[in-house]
Amino acid sequence: MANTDVMGRPPSALKQVLGSQLYLGATIAMLLSGIGVSAAAPQIVLYLAREFGTPLPIGGLFYLTSLAAPVAGYLIGSYSDRTGKRLGLFRLCAIAGFLGWAGIAVAWQAWMPFAISALVLGFSGAAASQLFAAIHDDLTRKPTPAAEDIVAIIRMALTAGWVIGPVIGAWLAAEAGIRVMFWGTALCFLAQIIPLGTLNTEAAPAQRAANSASVSTMPSQWSAMTPLLVFTGLYILVYAGEAIKYGFLLLYMEEQLHLGPELRGAVIGIQPLIELIIMPFSVIVARRTGPLWLMAFAAGLAVLANLCFALWPSAVGMFAGQILMGGVWGVFAALGIIVAQRLLPSAVATASAIFMSSTALSSALGGVTGGVGIAAVGLPVVFLFPAAYAALATIGLTIMARRATR
Repeated sequence: MANTDVMGRPPSALKQVLGSQLYLGATIAMLLSGIGVSAAAPQIVLYLAREFGTPLPIGGLFYLTSLAAPVAGYLIGSYSDRTGKRLGLFRLCAIAGFLGWAGIAVAWQAWMPFAISALVLGFSGAAASQLFAAIHDDLTRKPTPAAEDIVAIIRMALTAGWVIGPVIGAWLAAEAGIRVMFWGTALCFLAQIIPLGTLNTEAAPAQRAANSASVSTMPSQWSAMTPLLVFTGLYILVYAGEAIKYGFLLLYMEEQLHLGPELRGAVIGIQPLIELIIMPFSVIVARRTGPLWLMAFAAGLAVLANLCFALWPSAVGMFAGQILMGGVWGVFAALGIIVAQRLLPSAVATASAIFMSSTALSSALGGVTGGVGIAAVGLPVVFLFPAAYAALATIGLTIMARRATR
């Protein structure tokens, strides 16, 4: 990859992505991952109910099986940091995703999707973290002023996948059946391997030695991981609101606000659109303000968004809340993985895995909070709980930003 163009200027982030098999391959892989996972996730409870007669409350517990993902992610990340074998582990994780979703597609008893998700799909979630670790290694070897923009572009591909995946999944399930749709998800995981071909990158020997020393002492030196764990915990507080929102916002708009299906769809669809628009600018603004300050501001937007859902009972209020949430995830999606790797620079694969698998914990927190909150206070007051979580995250991120500034 050239370090400068014909004018002596460093090439743009987009040109560097298009000119690198690693960056372009990772972008395509992330797009496929986003499409596959987001297509299947909304269908799994319906699948359990229709195919096996599983009661909806029991089917909803399927999402708790993702709690195995942080453990699997940590194990794979630690091994990756000791050995430097990023893309080999990425391919194994992608194959695990293929086998897991294929197994769910052919399951013949209700317990099987639960077991497969807990034992196999937990490892598939580490595929993305291995890619971002490989990208970090490459950017360390070949520094460029556009490093953060490159990461943001690749992360945007994952978000784009989440925009179109649910539409593809709903169409495929309606036209060919849910089992066929799960086969589509399985093929998306397997297809992630193709754009990277036989490319094999590893951390530099000196970096592997530092990583190995760091990882080997981590169990007795949790202080090295404390900033990362605190940051991830604050991210979980913000993200918990997504599980509550997607669990109950559509129900609230339909049953209490009596909004039509087209309007409900527009409300849900506007968030990822705003997110994609904001992501490139988040990196630019973060260079001036510092990423933690910007993320603290975004967490504050999450407070306002959930207050809109709870206290502004109209279509305008729902749109306002979703637009604000688009701003929240436009910042966190672009900067989260960058900040996580900076907080544990001696073990970037471990940092990536811990951060990226934390969504499982946030979904569990949101699911429990939503269930208890609906029973206790009902709709729309339940949205005050994620507002409180986001307020705590805002305070925590502000404290972290101040310490980083010092």
